[in-house]
Amino acid sequence: MIIDSHNHPNYLNMTCEKIVENMKQCGIDRTWLLTLETPEYEYAPAYHRLTWGDELGPIPFKNCLACVEKEPDKFVLGYAPDPRKPYALDKLHAAIESYGVRVYGEIMLRMMYDNPDAVSVFKYCGKRGLPVIVEVNYGIGEGGPYAAKGYWYGGGIDAFERAVAQCPDTAFLGHGPGFWAHISNDELYKEHSYPSGPVVPGGKVYEMMRKRDNLYCDLSAGSGLNALKRDSDYTREFLIEFQDRVLYGRDDWDNNLQQFLNTLGLPQDVLDKVYAGNSLKLVPV
Repeated sequence: MIIDSHNHPNYLNMTCEKIVENMKQCGIDRTWLLTLETPEYEYAPAYHRLTWGDELGPIPFKNCLACVEKEPDKFVLGYAPDPRKPYALDKLHAAIESYGVRVYGEIMLRMMYDNPDAVSVFKYCGKRGLPVIVEVNYGIGEGGPYAAKGYWYGGGIDAFERAVAQCPDTAFLGHGPGFWAHISNDELYKEHSYPSGPVVPGGKVYEMMRKRDNLYCDLSAGSGLNALKRDSDYTREFLIEFQDRVLYGRDDWDNNLQQFLNTLGLPQDVLDKVYAGNSLKLVPV
């Protein structure tokens, strides 16, 4: 079984029907569909080329809900209202009770992730059993929707760790360039969103994974794949050590991550956990 634990409807022109067909082609049994309710003034204008949202953000809740209602056996419903808004907790509660939301994600916001309002929502997610998916990004302009410098999200790895530490009963999935750049114990994250070169052991991600047992790794997107490809030997050791807290995801519609993971010679039981077991642990069927 393979579960894509990070994707979005209507992203890159993918309708529900196209997503289901793509899943079949890539051998994916289930997909977590996540909202992205970043305010328009907090994301690069080029994002409008990638998706069609509304005043709530590039990927509003209604887009996810529409797909889940069409194919309930194929999708897991995610929803992440902006915690800075006064109604965030009430809307999240209503979405859980009315529509069966199972994941709080994705948030990609220009705020410190240990903002008290955010911590309050994260703690609520822990009480309700919802894993939290965040993007960390330093806003280094290197093409794509982040070509304009300054589109930072989360306040950096230290702010994210403070949030994780304050919410020990909440499962967090680290994601994005500003998370995965810290797989290596170097300073390249200050200059590159997608650093290259061999991994220097002892990076912040490794340190946090050893210290915070409520932290999980979201392998999705170019940031995850780039980090894994920097040093295959290190990656293999990392995935084996943290095999119980690493989740396969795509945040795109290709099969590149699967193809790479399958070249690492990982034990089958480790692959099974990465592809589906850890996802099912957080969000049982």
